[in-house]
Amino acid sequence: AEGVGIAEGDSIVGATLALRQSSSSSSSSAHSNETSPLQTVEERIDLATECLGYDATISALASLPPPSSPSEELLLTVKRIRRQPGVDVTLRYPPSSNEPDATLRLFAGENLRRAMLTRGIKLNDPLARRFDSGGRGDCGADGTCATCVVGIGRGEGSSSSSLLSPMKDTERQILKEKPGWRMACKVVVGYGMREGDLVVR
Repeated sequence: AEGVGIAEGDSIVGATLALRQSSSSSSSSAHSNETSPLQTVEERIDLATECLGYDATISALASLPPPSSPSEELLLTVKRIRRQPGVDVTLRYPPSSNEPDATLRLFAGENLRRAMLTRGIKLNDPLARRFDSGGRGDCGADGTCATCVVGIGRGEGSSSSSLLSPMKDTERQILKEKPGWRMACKVVVGYGMREGDLVVR
């Protein structure tokens, strides 16, 4: 029905019929007759419909008593399954590496470094010098060594900046002379549950 907020694919998992009635009670004594204020009495009928098929759900809802007063209220509990947005990341290696381009499907909210490592992508160069100490090796995603820095390019029909979490002060300071580069350990793709295409070099 229009205006109720239920969309196609939603599942009704429960229904509650609230019956509200107003009543008053009077108390008398030897000296006075007093009538108490109106009191609202609520009766609730709860119905569970989770995991029922379409026909069984309709039958269960139809088993509720028909409305008999404008004060009655029917409350539906609805579950909505939402598709997880994704980002298609194209990895482009330098020509000297003789590696073909690769494409990864990342879910919105994933950390770029962790996502690449769990999918078997070599990220940190073991021979790269650390930004913080000048030595070898990586900082383990602390965001201080800059050995996981990658170039970010724009995919088709999407803006790279809108797909990535914004820079924080430390990353901005380290990469102030490298526009268009990000520290993979500090980047969340699909920021704000957005989806699109991204190129990583």
